[in-house]
Amino acid sequence: MTLLFSYGTLQEERVQLSTFGRRLSGERDALPGYEPSTVQIEDAGFVASSGRAHHASVVFTGRADSRVAGMVFEVTEAELAAADRYEAPAAYVRTQVRLESGREAWLYLHVSSAGRAAEAMKT
Repeated sequence: MTLLFSYGTLQEERVQLSTFGRRLSGERDALPGYEPSTVQIEDAGFVASSGRAHHASVVFTGRADSRVAGMVFEVTEAELAAADRYEAPAAYVRTQVRLESGREAWLYLHVSSAGRAAEAMKT
């Protein structure tokens, strides 16, 4: 099993059932050094299936007082691949992060945030 941190739609029961075929059980955790944001989704099919054009995202700040609340779930490798397929049309990419609890988990970032986070972590 691997850990997946969600701050958005992967916490929703209907998304879990359609993506993983089951309801996930998880624990509250937080992502330090990031702040919540929203992004506009360009994929018309994804917008139609989700019912909204704006989705949650996160932005890396690197600040100790910044954090994003969410849930951490245990998923299988097959479920992680299913999450990749779910997130890809909305231009989210998977990256590994350290959570406030100290655990390492996978996280989906919108591509507009992923580049900025990678650059900020280099400095």
